Amino acid sequence: MLIKLTLEYDGTNYSGWQLQAGHDSIQGRIEAALRKIFSTTVRVHGAGRTDAGVHARGQVAAIRLPRPFDPARLRSALNALLPPEITVLQAAPEDDEFDPRRDARSRIYEYRVLNRVVRSSFEYRYSWLVRDPLNLKAMNAAARVFIGEHDFAAFRTKGSREKTTVRRVISSRWTHVGEMVMYRVEASSYLRHMVRTMVSAMVAAGRGNLDARGVRKILASRDRALAPAAAPPGGLCLVEVRY
Repeated sequence: MLIKLTLEYDGTNYSGWQLQAGHDSIQGRIEAALRKIFSTTVRVHGAGRTDAGVHARGQVAAIRLPRPFDPARLRSALNALLPPEITVLQAAPEDDEFDPRRDARSRIYEYRVLNRVVRSSFEYRYSWLVRDPLNLKAMNAAARVFIGEHDFAAFRTKGSREKTTVRRVISSRWTHVGEMVMYRVEASSYLRHMVRTMVSAMVAAGRGNLDARGVRKILASRDRALAPAAAPPGGLCLVEVRY
């Protein structure tokens, strides 16, 4: 019996989604809860591997149950066993061939920048504090550079082993709500640290230290050394996986 889970989590204190020996991961917590329910190992397969400190409001995962179990009861049982920062929003039967990673058409991420002089006691876990004034028009000009199919080698973390660094970005845009400047990007898939490095380059454009032409040159160079360091993980959130 295959079950599709939709999850949200605060990734602040976790090593990321993926199970890692000696580290506290989101996948590890869910599998530990499933072991208590079924008294056997049940693997969880996610749609995306969020990094350490990154959050999710719409992560999707699949589990194959060792025996029939009512999905509504499963959701309740998991939420009773999981820590409060990890929540199963939905649990529903799915086709046996469903693969949450391969079947995904696109993934949407949001990045939040708190643009003010002093920190926030409420937003510090979920945003990057940038004290300098930001030019939203310049940031959106830079954001448009990423739309389309490009080689994002310059925007991935060093040491990544992906077979190809070409990715297709469907939409890329900044909006402004009060003191929060928010970036929303949709792409077929991403390289490790790709979004956070893109955000860092666009914030540099907003500060006046870079422009869209400079971002285009970095993208075309495929040279990671030319791109800025990745933005902090806390501002990033996986909001939706589309099928």
